Amino acid sequence: MTQQNIPEMYGSLVFDDKVMRARLSVDEYNSLRKTIDENAKLDPKIADAVANEMREWAVEKGATHFTHWFQPLTGVTAEKHDSFISPSPDGGVIMEFSGKELIKGEPDASSFPSGGLRATFEARGYTAWDPTSYAFIKDHTLCIPTAFCSYSGDALDKKTPLLRSMQALNVQAKRILKLFGKEVKYVRTSVGPEQEYFLVDKEMFEKRPDLVYTGRTLFGAMPPKGQELDDHYFGVIKPRVSAFMEDLNDELWKLGILAKTEHNEVAPAQHEMAPIFSTTNVATDNNQLTMEIMQKVARKHGMVCLLHEKPFKGVNGSGKHNNWSMATDTGVNLLSPGDTPSENAQFLLFLCSVVQAVDDYQDLLRLSVATAGNDHRLGANEAPPAIISVFLGDELSAILDAIKNDKPYHDKEKEVMKLGVSSLPRFSKDTTDRNRTSPFAFTGNKFEFRSLGSSNSIACCNIMLNAAVAESLKQYADRLEKAKNFEDELHDLIKETITAHERILFNGNGYTDEWVKEATVVRGLSNLKTTADAMPHLLDEKNKEMLMAHKVFSESELNSRCEIMLENYCKTINIEGLTMVDMVRKNYLPAIEGYVYSLAKSMSTVKSVSPNVKCAYEQKTLERLSYLADEILDKVDALEVALEALKDYDNIIKTSEVIRDDVLPKMESLRDSVDEAETLSSEKCWPFPSYGKLLFSVY
Repeated sequence: MTQQNIPEMYGSLVFDDKVMRARLSVDEYNSLRKTIDENAKLDPKIADAVANEMREWAVEKGATHFTHWFQPLTGVTAEKHDSFISPSPDGGVIMEFSGKELIKGEPDASSFPSGGLRATFEARGYTAWDPTSYAFIKDHTLCIPTAFCSYSGDALDKKTPLLRSMQALNVQAKRILKLFGKEVKYVRTSVGPEQEYFLVDKEMFEKRPDLVYTGRTLFGAMPPKGQELDDHYFGVIKPRVSAFMEDLNDELWKLGILAKTEHNEVAPAQHEMAPIFSTTNVATDNNQLTMEIMQKVARKHGMVCLLHEKPFKGVNGSGKHNNWSMATDTGVNLLSPGDTPSENAQFLLFLCSVVQAVDDYQDLLRLSVATAGNDHRLGANEAPPAIISVFLGDELSAILDAIKNDKPYHDKEKEVMKLGVSSLPRFSKDTTDRNRTSPFAFTGNKFEFRSLGSSNSIACCNIMLNAAVAESLKQYADRLEKAKNFEDELHDLIKETITAHERILFNGNGYTDEWVKEATVVRGLSNLKTTADAMPHLLDEKNKEMLMAHKVFSESELNSRCEIMLENYCKTINIEGLTMVDMVRKNYLPAIEGYVYSLAKSMSTVKSVSPNVKCAYEQKTLERLSYLADEILDKVDALEVALEALKDYDNIIKTSEVIRDDVLPKMESLRDSVDEAETLSSEKCWPFPSYGKLLFSVY
């Protein structure tokens, strides 16, 4: 793709604002824009007009089918394709697509996770057009982003509660801005998710059952070289990977996805792609699409894109940094200081709303990123710890400290910090050193939530973050709207909030044992290390009350999501355990036995020729491998019994606890023995590609 035709190619497969403006009448366009921008009710009269133009545009682009593209609770997207063709009176066909088909679909919902929201025989589900996220063409199919709900109206997807959370924040933020004399149409949150991933050779991948079935290696000894030299991070991108990245950019740009940054990450075979910010709902759709396109493009280049959080033990796993901010329709970033005392006070209030939200609902943020895969990554000296804290940097921390203590802030002027004051500096993106150990860091005009796993939908954490901030803003608005003296009440509110929630602020090293002790014992922060620890807190009364009050979830939807997420955790680890058993019994034990036999045969042959030869290597290796084989057999038997015993539990919380406390330790112990056996065995006899081949094969 040449530089000259990138602007022409960009968004060419998207029914975006430019296309709508050109194809719709002025009234139709303005009505649809009002729905998109102001959350106004969709005028059904224009649905047919939009559907007709959307179909004509899609057919011109080569599309033959359409689908309602949605995000069920499986964590991936779903689509059912229908062709545009309809029979004509003359026995032929015509191309049709109605407003009714655009607005609503009825996919079978029986096989999607529901967490008890409906019985299997209650199969009907509905998809509803989301006009705030543009339709696009993928594989000759017009994809229409939609919400997905049950026959009873319960949300069965991730888009619906995300849109609800965005609306909740919009309502409360507008109340705050009105108090500062500002009338805006809307406040939206924006996100730029940095996506990390691994690329491995497709041929190597297909020889590893663990990668095929689970997305991660369940066994594997470390090669002589890993990431110790730090020579891969930001290093020269190798030709094969560069070709993949070039094709990936082309495909993403056609779909209107603002792929901006690409580079090598820390671990061998690990890379990162980061887009430009977009509205949270659109960013979520785009990130789901990005992960799909990454995997598709990688296979075209003879590689496989691994999105698991920890595909290789011993090297860094993959995360997805969620860069989050708030802005008005006029383009004002609410997390940036302004030019006047009032604007600075406004900035400080919105900043405090986030700090309070993270403190009050740290458990919700933690469980929003909890998965079996991410449990391997968090706190492993490569990602933030499971303890949620906020990093503000030295400069901003000093400002808040000055406000809390009614002391001067030493900047351009010495002045008591009240209502922001004119001396409050504008923050660049890097006023202090970056703290990579912080899970939630302020980076100039946005917060970066770093705890997400690579394969996570960003919807989950943004739902919780939006809702929690909406709750803070609601409390502030309720108080300030009753104030007799707005400026005095505002100053007191900011000061009280800083004092009440300073325990969540931490600028130090989050990896140290000292921090864990301070955070949990002294500050009283939660340390939810695993999904089994975190997920049940979704149903804590304070969390249910807040999420239901802002109409983000109903009580039945919360119950269902807790069950679905824990069920997914249990099923994922059960599949991993069964895969380990299968690989050990069918491959590893026979391989070890075969090598032991070859060593014994070699010793016998040599000693028959010369009885005085010691055969020390053969003897020592044979004895150790024989011991390990017996140990591996005992451990795989124990794991198999533990997996079978899971069937006896009918409570998903109890099942997850047993997996955490019994199954996972048995899996890790079995792996240790097999990995040691790999280091003692001949490469020729080992049944699967080694870590060295997997991590360095694409170069």
